[in-house]
Amino acid sequence: MNQKQVKVTKVGLEALKKELHKLVEVKRPKMVARLANARSQGDLSENSDYQNARDDLEFVDGRIEELEKVVNNAVVSNGDFVNGGINVGSSVKVKVNDIETVFEIVGEWEADPINKKISHESPLGQALVGKTVGEKVEVEAPVGKITYEIISVDQS
Repeated sequence: MNQKQVKVTKVGLEALKKELHKLVEVKRPKMVARLANARSQGDLSENSDYQNARDDLEFVDGRIEELEKVVNNAVVSNGDFVNGGINVGSSVKVKVNDIETVFEIVGEWEADPINKKISHESPLGQALVGKTVGEKVEVEAPVGKITYEIISVDQS
């Protein structure tokens, strides 16, 4: 089965690889040891430490599987313009009501709105991708439509 390609920045891919490595090489072995220790304590049906250890290991295994799929299907975007416009990896300065803000367009796995890193799949990200300096985009928000004017675009 073909997996969907996942757009990420180079920095984002490195962060995902680092998290995956830490889970596989550090966290999972500790959890396996914890599970083995809990198993050795006797009756498994009434052993809450065993149940917790098993649940925690299951969660980590799920996260490892998820990260492996993302890393294996990652396509690094360096901010090269799409049809002459904004793409994943671009830093975009926009103006709304005379207030300028800089957003970094990133892959969905890197999104961090608090730090102005928005996914290319978010409503604002979708509106900006492919656009160029001087264009205006409208985005539907809970408070109504917001118009963003693109002031500048930089590649990572």
